[in-house]
Amino acid sequence: MLSATGRRLGWLSCRRFATATDRFDLVVLGAGSGGIATARRASEHGASVAVVEKQALGGTCVNVGCVPKKIMWTAANLAEHWNDYEPYGFNVQPNDVSFALKPLKQRRDSFIERLHSIYQKNLEKSGVTICHGTGSFLSAHEIKVGDKVIRGDKILIAVGGHPNVPDIPGAEHGITSDGFFELEEIPKRTVVVGAGYIAVELAGILNACGSQTSLMIRHDSFLRSFDECLKDTLMKEITKSGVNVIKNTETQSVEKKEDGTLVLHTKGGEKIETDCVLWAIGRKPEIQKLNLDAAGVELNEKGYVKVDEWQQTSQPNVFALGDVCGVAELTPVAIATGRKLARRLYNNETNLKMDFSNIPTVVFSHPPIGTIGLTEAEAKEKY
Repeated sequence: MLSATGRRLGWLSCRRFATATDRFDLVVLGAGSGGIATARRASEHGASVAVVEKQALGGTCVNVGCVPKKIMWTAANLAEHWNDYEPYGFNVQPNDVSFALKPLKQRRDSFIERLHSIYQKNLEKSGVTICHGTGSFLSAHEIKVGDKVIRGDKILIAVGGHPNVPDIPGAEHGITSDGFFELEEIPKRTVVVGAGYIAVELAGILNACGSQTSLMIRHDSFLRSFDECLKDTLMKEITKSGVNVIKNTETQSVEKKEDGTLVLHTKGGEKIETDCVLWAIGRKPEIQKLNLDAAGVELNEKGYVKVDEWQQTSQPNVFALGDVCGVAELTPVAIATGRKLARRLYNNETNLKMDFSNIPTVVFSHPPIGTIGLTEAEAKEKY
């Protein structure tokens, strides 16, 4: 019988395994958005499929990414509109409004638990075997999970990634985006370090929800893959909203005082006091425990799993998609890629593959921005 924790996280025991070694047409490592989409579509096309997951079903997006972030963005968006209510006839006094994170977190966590149950039921309905544990390669066809060995004619790596933490003294005193979703109170002061999607989004949320927020970036702008007009406009807007953007600055170390106050020491010699440091400096693929060498799976120069246009790795029967590949790290892209892969492998749609050009993307900043296609600079360079 599963423990309460097991039920809450949305996994099954390995009760379906009849022997110490079972064979499947496809073994999927990772039950995030891309892995689940691939597994279900492959099973629906007649393949026998097993999914291996060490944490909660749904991966980053459901548990510490898109879903809880959008709930928090909605809360922040409501806070930003208090001043607009009175002109439209609502009797609201902005100065009397307070925000309590803990009850929102409890409701948010309950909602995510329901999603775990939905994912589990959908996988069961599709006939997919789920096994909780850390999967690692024994060979190109064998995966070890605890004391079980699963054999797959084909194997898909879809384990996602995890947040980077800088290699500097005192980095452990900060939190990452994962830790942000564990907070039960909004910090009085926060320094968000980073210049990408996550940094800009969480800085906006924290600021709107009452934290005195600074955004520390290494250069003079953020969101480097976006058009200059979008970046410049957003920079003006978030600065106007109250976020203190600290430009051309890098953290050298973090000191924790006896009263819990954190002091960021910058490479320029500045000292910045705060109550919370949030590292949002990128993500790494979650491949450390996969034992990829045993399967002959190669990485590219950036440390991501190397794949071709068909999502095939250097080992012909092993495929990879999603954040482990480092290309268009977006939930809908991983889902679409997985479904196309399953249809090609198990529904005889031999020419089907993901087109990674012209993918729309949105930053849930305050205000939100979105883009698709080439930036102006990229278009000038290409044409």
